[in-house]
Amino acid sequence: MTKKDHIKYWIKTSDDDWSRVDFMFKNKDYVFALFCVHLSIEKICKAIWVKDNVSNFPPKIHDLVRIMEGTRAELTGDEKKFLKKLTEFQLDGRYPDYQFKIYKTCNKQFAAEVIERSELVRVKLLKEKLSD
Repeated sequence: MTKKDHIKYWIKTSDDDWSRVDFMFKNKDYVFALFCVHLSIEKICKAIWVKDNVSNFPPKIHDLVRIMEGTRAELTGDEKKFLKKLTEFQLDGRYPDYQFKIYKTCNKQFAAEVIERSELVRVKLLKEKLSD
């Protein structure tokens, strides 16, 4: 596979995960919807990482800020803060003790706000950081 193929792979799988966000939200599974948000954004970050590095294999980590630190992309403080917040959902969505904590605060309104902001971040990453 070429570098371009690797990037397309990450974007395609990100799109697949993003479609799950809407499905989970409509089915009131807000925690898993936010887990899928993180997963989708993570894959875009990995596509950017592949674009900016010699290797076609990004680090096997889930921390969005750390992934982006391995790229040429410059993020604002607000963007870093938001990506850090999104990274919490990958942990919260995977482990039962964390799930219990987030289920207390993750209601429809909270999830909708995170998803709306994430969609803007996702589009910005795709357009500004991945375009040639």
